[in-house]
Amino acid sequence: MISEIRHGASQRQVAKKYGYHFSTVQYWIERTAGQRLDRINWDDRPPIAKKVNRAPKAIEDKILAVRKKLREVSDLGEYGAEAIYRELESQGIKDAPCPRTIGRILERRGALDGKTRVRRPAPTRGWYLPDVVNELAELDSFDVVEDLVIKGGTHVDVLNGISLHGRLPVSWPMERVSAKATVVSLTKHWQEVGLPQYAQFDNDTRFQGAHHHKDSISRVMRLCLGLGVIPVFTPPRERGFQASIENYNGRWESKVWARFQHKDIADLTIRSDRYVTAYRDRMAHRIADAPPRRPFPEEWELDLQACPQGRIIYIRRTSEKGAVYILGHTFSVDEHWLHRLVRCEVELEAERIKYYRLRRREPGNQPCLGEVAYHPPKKRFYE
Repeated sequence: MISEIRHGASQRQVAKKYGYHFSTVQYWIERTAGQRLDRINWDDRPPIAKKVNRAPKAIEDKILAVRKKLREVSDLGEYGAEAIYRELESQGIKDAPCPRTIGRILERRGALDGKTRVRRPAPTRGWYLPDVVNELAELDSFDVVEDLVIKGGTHVDVLNGISLHGRLPVSWPMERVSAKATVVSLTKHWQEVGLPQYAQFDNDTRFQGAHHHKDSISRVMRLCLGLGVIPVFTPPRERGFQASIENYNGRWESKVWARFQHKDIADLTIRSDRYVTAYRDRMAHRIADAPPRRPFPEEWELDLQACPQGRIIYIRRTSEKGAVYILGHTFSVDEHWLHRLVRCEVELEAERIKYYRLRRREPGNQPCLGEVAYHPPKKRFYE
Protein backbone atom coordinates (compact mmCIF):
# COMPACT_ATOMS: atom_id res chain seq x y z
CA MET A 1 0.00 0.00 0.00
CA ILE A 2 2.76 2.47 0.99
CA SER A 3 4.91 1.24 -1.90
CA GLU A 4 2.19 2.00 -4.45
CA ILE A 5 1.69 5.49 -3.05
CA ARG A 6 5.43 6.15 -3.21
CA HIS A 7 5.31 5.12 -6.87
CA GLY A 8 2.69 7.75 -7.62
CA ALA A 9 -0.66 6.06 -6.91
CA SER A 10 -3.51 8.15 -5.51
CA GLN A 11 -4.04 7.83 -1.77
CA ARG A 12 -7.83 7.59 -2.19
CA GLN A 13 -7.52 4.94 -4.90
CA VAL A 14 -5.20 2.86 -2.69
CA ALA A 15 -7.56 3.19 0.29
CA LYS A 16 -10.48 2.03 -1.86
CA LYS A 17 -8.44 -0.80 -3.40
CA TYR A 18 -7.38 -2.29 -0.05
CA GLY A 19 -10.59 -1.50 1.84
CA TYR A 20 -9.14 1.01 4.32
CA HIS A 21 -10.45 4.35 5.42
CA PHE A 22 -8.70 7.34 3.84
CA SER A 23 -7.58 8.60 7.27
CA THR A 24 -5.92 5.22 7.96
CA VAL A 25 -3.86 5.53 4.79
CA GLN A 26 -2.84 9.05 5.77
CA TYR A 27 -1.84 7.79 9.23
CA TRP A 28 0.54 5.18 7.80
CA ILE A 29 2.02 7.64 5.30
CA GLU A 30 2.90 9.92 8.18
CA ARG A 31 4.11 7.00 10.32
CA THR A 32 6.46 5.68 7.62
CA ALA A 33 7.71 9.01 6.30
CA GLY A 34 11.43 8.93 5.38
CA GLN A 35 11.90 5.24 6.28
CA ARG A 36 12.81 2.21 4.18
CA LEU A 37 9.95 -0.26 3.90
CA ASP A 38 12.06 -3.14 5.23
CA ARG A 39 12.94 -1.19 8.38
CA ILE A 40 9.47 0.04 9.37
CA ASN A 41 7.82 -1.20 12.56
CA TRP A 42 4.32 -2.11 11.35
CA ASP A 43 2.99 -2.89 14.82
CA ASP A 44 0.14 -0.42 15.55
CA ARG A 45 -0.43 -1.51 19.16
CA PRO A 46 1.25 0.13 22.17
CA PRO A 47 4.05 -1.91 23.75
CA ILE A 48 3.09 -4.10 26.72
CA ALA A 49 4.69 -3.09 29.99
CA LYS A 50 7.58 -5.42 30.71
CA LYS A 51 7.63 -4.58 34.39
CA VAL A 52 4.61 -4.26 36.69
CA ASN A 53 5.16 -2.18 39.82
CA ARG A 54 3.58 -4.19 42.60
CA ALA A 55 4.31 -4.36 46.30
CA PRO A 56 6.31 -7.42 47.39
CA LYS A 57 4.25 -10.36 48.58
CA ALA A 58 5.75 -10.02 52.05
CA ILE A 59 4.39 -6.47 52.33
CA GLU A 60 0.95 -7.55 51.10
CA ASP A 61 0.86 -10.38 53.64
CA LYS A 62 1.92 -7.92 56.35
CA ILE A 63 -0.93 -5.57 55.38
CA LEU A 64 -3.45 -8.41 55.62
CA ALA A 65 -2.07 -9.48 59.00
CA VAL A 66 -2.29 -5.90 60.33
CA ARG A 67 -5.87 -5.61 59.06
CA LYS A 68 -6.82 -8.86 60.83
CA LYS A 69 -5.22 -7.70 64.06
CA LEU A 70 -6.89 -4.28 63.97
CA ARG A 71 -10.26 -5.83 63.26
CA GLU A 72 -10.01 -8.14 66.26
CA VAL A 73 -8.27 -6.06 68.96
CA SER A 74 -8.36 -2.39 67.94
CA ASP A 75 -10.06 -0.23 70.57
CA LEU A 76 -11.10 2.24 67.87
CA GLY A 77 -12.58 -0.49 65.70
CA GLU A 78 -11.08 0.88 62.48
CA TYR A 79 -9.24 -1.44 60.11
CA GLY A 80 -9.42 0.28 56.73
CA ALA A 81 -6.58 1.48 54.53
CA GLU A 82 -5.96 4.66 56.57
CA ALA A 83 -5.88 2.72 59.85
CA ILE A 84 -3.52 0.11 58.40
CA TYR A 85 -1.20 2.86 57.12
CA ARG A 86 -1.07 4.49 60.56
CA GLU A 87 -0.32 1.14 62.19
CA LEU A 88 2.50 0.38 59.73
CA GLU A 89 4.04 3.79 60.43
CA SER A 90 3.79 3.24 64.18
CA GLN A 91 5.65 -0.06 63.78
CA GLY A 92 8.48 1.77 62.01
CA ILE A 93 8.09 -0.08 58.70
CA LYS A 94 10.00 1.82 56.06
CA ASP A 95 8.59 2.41 52.57
CA ALA A 96 5.08 1.47 53.65
CA PRO A 97 2.57 1.75 50.79
CA CYS A 98 0.30 4.77 50.80
CA PRO A 99 -3.37 4.32 51.84
CA ARG A 100 -4.54 4.28 48.22
CA THR A 101 -2.12 1.46 47.38
CA ILE A 102 -3.15 -0.41 50.52
CA GLY A 103 -6.78 -0.13 49.39
CA ARG A 104 -5.93 -1.65 46.00
CA ILE A 105 -4.04 -4.47 47.72
CA LEU A 106 -7.04 -5.23 49.93
CA GLU A 107 -9.33 -5.22 46.91
CA ARG A 108 -7.02 -7.49 44.89
CA ARG A 109 -6.67 -9.94 47.78
CA GLY A 110 -10.45 -9.98 48.40
CA ALA A 111 -10.19 -8.49 51.89
CA LEU A 112 -12.86 -5.78 51.62
CA ASP A 113 -16.09 -6.04 53.57
CA GLY A 114 -18.16 -3.85 51.26
CA LYS A 115 -20.22 -5.60 48.62
CA THR A 116 -21.26 -4.09 45.31
CA ARG A 117 -25.01 -3.82 44.90
CA VAL A 118 -26.33 -6.27 42.35
CA ARG A 119 -28.50 -4.43 39.84
CA ARG A 120 -30.83 -6.83 38.10
CA PRO A 121 -32.57 -5.91 34.86
CA ALA A 122 -36.17 -4.81 35.15
CA PRO A 123 -38.78 -7.42 34.14
CA THR A 124 -40.55 -7.13 30.80
CA ARG A 125 -43.41 -4.65 30.72
CA GLY A 126 -46.71 -6.16 31.82
CA TRP A 127 -44.86 -9.02 33.57
CA TYR A 128 -47.56 -9.35 36.27
CA LEU A 129 -50.20 -10.42 33.69
CA PRO A 130 -49.12 -13.57 31.79
CA ASP A 131 -51.09 -13.01 28.58
CA VAL A 132 -50.00 -9.36 28.44
CA VAL A 133 -46.29 -10.09 28.82
CA ASN A 134 -46.61 -12.78 26.12
CA GLU A 135 -48.22 -10.14 23.84
CA LEU A 136 -51.45 -12.08 23.59
CA ALA A 137 -53.54 -9.23 25.00
CA GLU A 138 -53.40 -5.44 25.05
CA LEU A 139 -53.55 -3.28 28.18
CA ASP A 140 -54.70 0.36 28.28
CA SER A 141 -53.42 2.48 31.19
CA PHE A 142 -55.20 5.62 32.37
CA ASP A 143 -54.22 8.37 34.80
CA VAL A 144 -55.09 11.97 35.65
CA VAL A 145 -52.80 15.01 35.52
CA GLU A 146 -54.31 17.33 38.11
CA ASP A 147 -54.30 20.96 39.20
CA LEU A 148 -53.03 22.69 36.07
CA VAL A 149 -54.01 26.36 35.86
CA ILE A 150 -54.34 28.43 32.70
CA LYS A 151 -53.33 32.08 33.03
CA GLY A 152 -56.35 33.86 34.36
CA GLY A 153 -57.31 31.19 36.87
CA THR A 154 -58.95 28.47 34.76
CA HIS A 155 -58.45 25.11 36.44
CA VAL A 156 -57.59 22.15 34.20
CA ASP A 157 -57.38 18.39 34.72
CA VAL A 158 -56.25 16.01 31.98
CA LEU A 159 -57.28 12.38 31.66
CA ASN A 160 -54.51 10.56 29.79
CA GLY A 161 -54.35 7.05 28.43
CA ILE A 162 -51.87 4.92 26.51
CA SER A 163 -51.70 1.27 25.47
CA LEU A 164 -48.82 -0.87 26.66
CA HIS A 165 -47.77 -2.62 23.44
CA GLY A 166 -49.05 -0.31 20.72
CA ARG A 167 -48.31 2.99 22.51
CA LEU A 168 -51.72 4.24 21.37
CA PRO A 169 -52.23 7.59 23.19
CA VAL A 170 -55.30 9.64 24.07
CA SER A 171 -55.79 12.80 26.13
CA TRP A 172 -58.88 14.66 27.35
CA PRO A 173 -58.30 18.12 28.89
CA MET A 174 -61.31 19.23 30.93
CA GLU A 175 -62.16 21.42 33.88
CA ARG A 176 -62.59 18.50 36.30
CA VAL A 177 -62.06 14.78 35.74
CA SER A 178 -64.90 12.96 37.46
CA ALA A 179 -66.00 9.32 37.38
CA LYS A 180 -68.84 10.24 34.99
CA ALA A 181 -66.49 12.13 32.67
CA THR A 182 -64.09 9.18 32.73
CA VAL A 183 -66.85 6.77 31.68
CA VAL A 184 -67.88 9.05 28.79
CA SER A 185 -64.26 9.48 27.64
CA LEU A 186 -63.37 5.78 27.81
CA THR A 187 -66.57 4.81 25.98
CA LYS A 188 -65.80 7.26 23.16
CA HIS A 189 -62.17 6.12 22.94
CA TRP A 190 -62.98 2.41 22.83
CA GLN A 191 -65.72 2.97 20.25
CA GLU A 192 -63.05 4.52 18.05
CA VAL A 193 -60.12 2.11 18.51
CA GLY A 194 -61.70 -1.08 19.89
CA LEU A 195 -61.62 -2.84 23.25
CA PRO A 196 -58.45 -4.04 25.03
CA GLN A 197 -58.35 -7.10 27.24
CA TYR A 198 -57.26 -5.08 30.28
CA ALA A 199 -57.69 -1.50 31.53
CA GLN A 200 -55.25 -0.41 34.24
CA PHE A 201 -55.76 2.32 36.82
CA ASP A 202 -54.23 3.57 40.02
CA ASN A 203 -56.24 3.63 43.25
CA ASP A 204 -57.88 7.02 42.71
CA THR A 205 -61.47 7.04 43.96
CA ARG A 206 -62.63 8.19 40.52
CA PHE A 207 -61.52 4.83 39.18
CA GLN A 208 -61.82 2.44 42.12
CA GLY A 209 -64.70 4.00 44.02
CA ALA A 210 -64.96 5.11 47.63
CA HIS A 211 -62.35 3.45 49.82
CA HIS A 212 -64.45 3.66 52.99
CA HIS A 213 -67.28 1.55 51.53
CA LYS A 214 -67.02 -2.22 51.52
CA ASP A 215 -67.56 -4.20 48.31
CA SER A 216 -67.52 -1.00 46.25
CA ILE A 217 -67.63 -1.63 42.49
CA SER A 218 -67.33 1.79 40.91
CA ARG A 219 -68.90 3.30 37.82
CA VAL A 220 -65.65 2.90 35.86
CA MET A 221 -65.32 -0.74 36.95
CA ARG A 222 -68.90 -1.45 35.87
CA LEU A 223 -68.16 0.09 32.47
CA CYS A 224 -65.16 -2.23 32.02
CA LEU A 225 -66.99 -5.33 33.26
CA GLY A 226 -70.00 -4.55 31.06
CA LEU A 227 -67.73 -4.46 28.00
CA GLY A 228 -65.74 -7.56 28.95
CA VAL A 229 -62.63 -5.54 29.83
CA ILE A 230 -60.76 -6.64 32.97
CA PRO A 231 -59.98 -3.69 35.29
CA VAL A 232 -56.54 -3.85 36.93
CA PHE A 233 -55.58 -1.75 39.95
CA THR A 234 -51.90 -1.21 40.70
CA PRO A 235 -50.41 -1.34 44.21
CA PRO A 236 -50.16 1.94 46.13
CA ARG A 237 -46.71 3.55 46.36
CA GLU A 238 -45.05 0.99 44.10
CA ARG A 239 -42.73 1.90 41.24
CA GLY A 240 -42.83 0.46 37.77
CA PHE A 241 -46.45 -0.57 37.39
CA GLN A 242 -47.58 2.85 36.16
CA ALA A 243 -44.35 3.63 34.28
CA SER A 244 -45.96 3.63 30.83
CA ILE A 245 -48.72 6.13 31.61
CA GLU A 246 -46.50 8.26 33.86
CA ASN A 247 -43.99 8.53 31.03
CA TYR A 248 -46.75 9.69 28.71
CA ASN A 249 -47.98 12.17 31.34
CA GLY A 250 -44.53 13.72 31.44
CA ARG A 251 -44.28 13.88 27.65
CA TRP A 252 -47.71 15.49 27.37
CA GLU A 253 -46.86 18.12 29.98
CA SER A 254 -43.56 19.03 28.31
CA LYS A 255 -44.71 18.87 24.66
CA VAL A 256 -48.19 20.37 25.01
CA TRP A 257 -48.76 22.12 28.32
CA ALA A 258 -45.36 23.77 28.84
CA ARG A 259 -44.67 24.73 25.21
CA PHE A 260 -47.53 27.16 24.69
CA GLN A 261 -49.55 29.79 26.48
CA HIS A 262 -53.15 28.59 26.29
CA LYS A 263 -56.13 30.92 26.09
CA ASP A 264 -58.69 28.48 27.46
CA ILE A 265 -59.52 24.77 27.65
CA ALA A 266 -60.76 24.75 24.04
CA ASP A 267 -57.41 26.10 22.82
CA LEU A 268 -55.56 23.54 24.97
CA THR A 269 -57.74 20.74 23.59
CA ILE A 270 -56.89 21.69 19.99
CA ARG A 271 -53.16 21.58 20.68
CA SER A 272 -53.53 18.34 22.66
CA ASP A 273 -55.47 16.67 19.83
CA ARG A 274 -52.80 17.71 17.33
CA TYR A 275 -50.10 16.21 19.55
CA VAL A 276 -52.05 12.95 19.99
CA THR A 277 -52.54 12.67 16.23
CA ALA A 278 -48.83 13.26 15.58
CA TYR A 279 -47.89 10.75 18.28
CA ARG A 280 -50.18 8.12 16.74
CA ASP A 281 -48.64 8.73 13.31
CA ARG A 282 -45.18 8.23 14.76
CA MET A 283 -46.23 5.01 16.52
CA ALA A 284 -48.26 3.67 13.59
CA HIS A 285 -46.00 0.64 13.14
CA ARG A 286 -46.29 -0.33 16.81
CA ILE A 287 -50.04 0.21 16.82
CA ALA A 288 -50.35 -2.07 13.80
CA ASP A 289 -48.19 -4.79 15.42
CA ALA A 290 -49.96 -4.67 18.80
CA PRO A 291 -52.29 -7.49 19.94
CA PRO A 292 -55.70 -7.17 18.22
CA ARG A 293 -58.55 -5.35 19.90
CA ARG A 294 -62.16 -6.51 20.06
CA PRO A 295 -64.80 -4.46 18.26
CA PHE A 296 -67.04 -2.31 20.41
CA PRO A 297 -70.51 -3.94 20.61
CA GLU A 298 -73.22 -2.24 18.58
CA GLU A 299 -76.15 -0.56 20.34
CA TRP A 300 -74.49 -1.12 23.72
CA GLU A 301 -75.58 0.94 26.71
CA LEU A 302 -74.14 1.06 30.20
CA ASP A 303 -76.46 -0.43 32.80
CA LEU A 304 -75.14 0.56 36.21
CA GLN A 305 -77.76 -1.56 38.00
CA ALA A 306 -76.82 -4.78 36.22
CA CYS A 307 -75.12 -7.42 38.38
CA PRO A 308 -71.36 -7.10 37.69
CA GLN A 309 -69.81 -10.15 36.04
CA GLY A 310 -66.26 -10.96 35.10
CA ARG A 311 -62.90 -10.46 36.80
CA ILE A 312 -61.30 -7.63 38.75
CA ILE A 313 -57.55 -7.74 39.38
CA TYR A 314 -55.76 -6.03 42.25
CA ILE A 315 -51.96 -6.00 42.47
CA ARG A 316 -51.13 -5.70 46.16
CA ARG A 317 -48.29 -6.13 48.64
CA THR A 318 -49.00 -8.31 51.65
CA SER A 319 -48.76 -7.01 55.21
CA GLU A 320 -46.51 -8.21 58.03
CA LYS A 321 -49.10 -10.92 58.65
CA GLY A 322 -49.33 -12.04 55.01
CA ALA A 323 -52.71 -10.38 54.37
CA VAL A 324 -54.06 -7.97 51.73
CA TYR A 325 -56.71 -5.28 51.92
CA ILE A 326 -59.11 -5.13 48.95
CA LEU A 327 -62.79 -4.28 48.51
CA GLY A 328 -62.92 -3.02 52.07
CA HIS A 329 -61.93 -6.40 53.54
CA THR A 330 -58.70 -7.90 54.86
CA PHE A 331 -57.99 -11.32 53.38
CA SER A 332 -55.28 -13.69 54.60
CA VAL A 333 -53.01 -14.85 51.76
CA ASP A 334 -50.01 -16.75 53.15
CA GLU A 335 -48.34 -16.44 56.56
CA HIS A 336 -44.96 -17.09 54.90
CA TRP A 337 -45.38 -14.58 52.05
CA LEU A 338 -44.82 -11.34 54.00
CA HIS A 339 -44.38 -7.89 52.46
CA ARG A 340 -44.50 -9.49 49.01
CA LEU A 341 -46.40 -8.77 45.82
CA VAL A 342 -49.48 -10.80 44.90
CA ARG A 343 -52.02 -10.68 42.11
CA CYS A 344 -55.54 -10.92 43.50
CA GLU A 345 -58.11 -12.04 40.93
CA VAL A 346 -61.68 -11.44 42.04
CA GLU A 347 -63.96 -13.80 40.08
CA LEU A 348 -67.43 -12.36 40.57
CA GLU A 349 -69.41 -15.18 38.97
CA ALA A 350 -67.46 -17.95 40.71
CA GLU A 351 -67.61 -15.93 43.96
CA ARG A 352 -63.98 -16.45 44.90
CA ILE A 353 -60.64 -14.65 45.04
CA LYS A 354 -57.45 -16.33 43.82
CA TYR A 355 -53.98 -15.20 44.87
CA TYR A 356 -50.88 -15.54 42.70
CA ARG A 357 -47.31 -14.98 43.87
CA LEU A 358 -45.34 -12.25 42.07
CA ARG A 359 -41.59 -11.75 42.11
CA ARG A 360 -39.62 -9.37 39.90
CA ARG A 361 -36.64 -11.74 40.05
CA GLU A 362 -38.79 -14.59 38.69
CA PRO A 363 -41.45 -12.91 36.55
CA GLY A 364 -42.26 -16.15 34.74
CA ASN A 365 -43.01 -18.07 37.93
CA GLN A 366 -46.42 -17.06 39.33
CA PRO A 367 -47.86 -20.01 41.28
CA CYS A 368 -51.28 -19.85 42.90
CA LEU A 369 -51.01 -19.33 46.66
CA GLY A 370 -54.60 -20.29 47.30
CA GLU A 371 -58.14 -19.00 47.08
CA VAL A 372 -60.87 -17.78 49.38
CA ALA A 373 -64.63 -17.55 49.03
CA TYR A 374 -66.02 -14.09 48.34
CA HIS A 375 -69.72 -13.37 48.04
CA PRO A 376 -70.29 -9.91 46.56
CA PRO A 377 -73.50 -8.39 47.90
CA LYS A 378 -76.36 -7.76 45.50
CA LYS A 379 -76.99 -4.09 46.14
CA ARG A 380 -78.17 -1.14 44.14
CA PHE A 381 -75.62 1.25 42.61
CA TYR A 382 -76.32 4.75 43.90
CA GLU A 383 -75.68 7.32 41.19
